[in-house]
Amino acid sequence: MSEPHVTLDPSGLDPVQNKLRVPLEEQLTSALQAATHRVREHYAGEPVEEVCRRLLDETRAGLHPDIAAGFQPDMDEFCRVAVAIVRGEVS
Repeated sequence: MSEPHVTLDPSGLDPVQNKLRVPLEEQLTSALQAATHRVREHYAGEPVEEVCRRLLDETRAGLHPDIAAGFQPDMDEFCRVAVAIVRGEVS
């Protein structure tokens, strides 16, 4: 699996959010990638559901509180990253 990244749907953003979309995607992606590495490093056989929850918690912890509060990721995609962690497919 390649490094995970966050892409925001521009159709769901207001004009101001759309102007900030690229830097916000970069910040969210950075937080997700850092969380992926931390969760992978501490993975000790937990079930996918627990890994997915930890991944979300770690990602939110890496964001400004206002951004973290509004971050509503596609949980199916987050769980795909968790599955990759469990399978050892994330380098």
